[in-house]
Order: sequence, then C-alpha cells, then structure tokens
Amino acid sequence: MGVFHGTLSFLPHRDYYLSTTLPSTATAYPVIALHGVTKRYGRRTALDNVTLSVGEGVTGLLGPNGSGKSTMIKSLLGLLSIQVGTAEVLGFRLPNQLRAIRDSVGYLPEDDCFIAGLSGIESVQFMARLSGLKAVEALRRSHEVLDFSDVGQERYRNVETYSTGMRQKLKFAQAIVHDPQLLILDEPTTGLDPEQRVAMLRKIKTLASRFGKSVVISTHILHDVRSVCEQVIIMAAGQVRLIDSLENLSRPTQQGITLQVERTDEARVDEPYPEARRLVELLRHRNLDGQLRPDGSVWVSGVDPHHGRAVWEAARDSGVGIRQLSSARNSLEQIFFQAVQEAQNATA
Repeated sequence: MGVFHGTLSFLPHRDYYLSTTLPSTATAYPVIALHGVTKRYGRRTALDNVTLSVGEGVTGLLGPNGSGKSTMIKSLLGLLSIQVGTAEVLGFRLPNQLRAIRDSVGYLPEDDCFIAGLSGIESVQFMARLSGLKAVEALRRSHEVLDFSDVGQERYRNVETYSTGMRQKLKFAQAIVHDPQLLILDEPTTGLDPEQRVAMLRKIKTLASRFGKSVVISTHILHDVRSVCEQVIIMAAGQVRLIDSLENLSRPTQQGITLQVERTDEARVDEPYPEARRLVELLRHRNLDGQLRPDGSVWVSGVDPHHGRAVWEAARDSGVGIRQLSSARNSLEQIFFQAVQEAQNATA
C-alpha cells in the first residue's frame, strides 16, 4: 500500500506554456469570473444572467438538482458554449484561451470516465501525457499522486475491477497529476466510506493550504462544505442566490443558545419531542424566549451561554436532561433551504 509522507513535489513542468503568457501573479485576477452568463436548452434556461467572482481558497458550490451547477462547470471547461455573457478562469477568457484554461485546471467529474483495459497507473499516466508531460516524468508523477491519493497496489489492476470508492480516488489522482492551479471537484466524496471521506477532505485542505491550490467543490453534502470551505455559493433555478464567506454565513443574527435535549421513550407520533416541549413551556413561563425547532432542539434567544443559569434551572425543574449546549450559529442547512425556497417562490 502506498503511503503519502508529505513529499508531494508539484515540480514545474509546463513546457506547453512556452507559447502562452500566464498571468503574472495569483492575486491579480479572480480565480473564476462570470459576467451576465446565460445558457439555454431550448425553452429551458439553465443559467440565468449569472454574475459572480470566486477568489482563492476552497469554495463550496451548492444547489439542488437542476440548479445550474453542472452547466456552469461544463461551461467553464469549454464543454458547453456560453450563449450570452463572458467568463474568465485564472485570468484566461473563454473561449479564446480555452487551451490555457484546460492546462491550468484539474477536473474530477461526478461520473466515471475511464478507458477500459487500462490499469490505474496507466490511466493516470495517460492523463499526465495529455497534459504535456514526457513519458518518464508522467510515470513518476502518476505514482506520486497515487500515493497521495491512497491508491496502493490496486494501481496495477484494471479500472473495471475497482470499487466505487477506489475509482473516486483514481479520478482525484488524475485531476491533480498535471499540477493544476485550480481544482474543480464534482461530488468528490461520493462512494467513500466515512473514514475515506475524512481522508479525502484532509487532502483537499492540504492542497489548498500547503500547495496554494484553489478548489471549487460542487456537492450535496453540506458537512463537507463546513469542513473545508472558506466561501459558499448557493445556486437555484439557474441563478446565484447567495455568495459569501462561511464565516459570515455562520455569524448569528441574534444572541442565543441551542440546546440538544436528552430523549426518553415518551415520544408519540402525534406529539414528538415531549421533553423539549416541556422545557419550552417552562422557559416561556419564566419569560425566556424558548422555541422548539423541527429537529427537536430548543433555541433560546437573548441568552449568553456564559450567563445561562436560568436555562439550566428550567431544565432541572422540568426534569429534562441537556445533552449539548452551543452558542448561536447560523445553520448552513437553514441558509441553503431558505435560498432554495426563495428561488422557488420567485419562479412560481
């Protein structure tokens, strides 16, 4: 089994840039910039006047099915033509500088895209060769990134024999073998077990923090976004409904605490969370603003976690155990569902 020991080199190798002028600094331009981009399929509008700017770091791209995420990614890679508007990737403009964009971007697609009959190492080496590396260097780097991706002796087996998780690791190695400045990862943790998913997210963090890569993660898994992303983009109905830093989105709009209540066997179908309901009733009786949330937690507004004695006393007097107490923090789930709901209402 190959093990990564922190020696990933990403040595310069871009001989194919001799005829291309790269932007002089990484901070002189946004990583991705779209201006009034529209894309239609017949009468259906997949992208509706999308304008956004994505900076360096790790960005999470969220949205329900049909929101326009995949169309935007494919448009940025030149796989789909942009009908209206302009787009730039790493300072290069579409479609005139498409070759430079593809040379500078690593793409992990959601669907499998392997050539039957090739082994794992041959698949990665083939991608490296397509990116301009010479045969010996392509092979060396292929082994290096497969080690980094936790692909051991399986690299010598044909890809048809790989599990879903192993194919995901192989796609990740293919995406980074040519040392791209930007990574676009479409559902990168699909098919991975919990331990492998944590390992994949750590690798993404490493590429961003140690090697200066910018990363866009398109995913449905909000936990992954919270784990690694610095910026969040939420799309719905072909439009960007929200773009902001995760820090700003998590900042509470009002002071308060969230209580996770110990549950017993009292719950009934017609009256779930009886313990939480009992606590909320007593809190309100004592002039504290307690509210039962759909997940069974209790939100108490206007209370500082360090001065919540009255809340603890109410829990004691109502015979309710508190499993966890946390300070106010906006839920990414709530923000996501609100943005999607607003888009649905706007198009209704």
